[in-house]
Amino acid sequence: MILLSDSMNIIVLGPPGSGKGTQSKRLIKELGMDYFATGDFSRKMAEYNPRIKNIVGSGGLIPEEEMTRYVYKYLEENFDDLTNILFDGFPRFVTQYNFLTKWLKERGSKKIIAINLELSDEIVVKRLSSRRICEDCGKEYNLITNPPKGGKCECGGKLITRADDNPESIKERLSVYKDNVEPLIKYIEEEGTLITINGDQPIEAITQEILGKIRL
Repeated sequence: MILLSDSMNIIVLGPPGSGKGTQSKRLIKELGMDYFATGDFSRKMAEYNPRIKNIVGSGGLIPEEEMTRYVYKYLEENFDDLTNILFDGFPRFVTQYNFLTKWLKERGSKKIIAINLELSDEIVVKRLSSRRICEDCGKEYNLITNPPKGGKCECGGKLITRADDNPESIKERLSVYKDNVEPLIKYIEEEGTLITINGDQPIEAITQEILGKIRL
């Protein structure tokens, strides 16, 4: 594990299926960081909120201001150190980004890095259609990039397709991404603080490229 010599928050962006979750989990292990995943957070809220369940299931986004309130409340209540968090899929809008970076700096963060995993629409659809999740332990696999041995999870559980990985939801999620997140990526790029990575590489190669650029 690499011990960070200074406080750092990392924002990981990219279209659905780009490997944000996989890379985020590898990075927090390598860098010793805390982890906040928007997708997991949203799906957890959907378990007890029918309206949010409908939004998540259809591939849409929880309204910006509402999601922002939920996230900051959760961070304040669950994270003691706000200077060493990796954000997977949050923020999604320019206004959220500006508020988040200001909010983190006020709480001691000295460095905020944004990483963008680029991937074509064609590969996104192919990857998401091939994603499988263990019904018992929740471990994710991909029939293309990370296939399970023997067609089952290592725990022996049955692999299923996530509800929002159907063709209609995938198209909707890509449309939402292009409308909302791509302007944010362009904005951060113009600031000069964006690290862009080709997401169509082997998992280990992507991790090492990110770590190499973070160390610069």
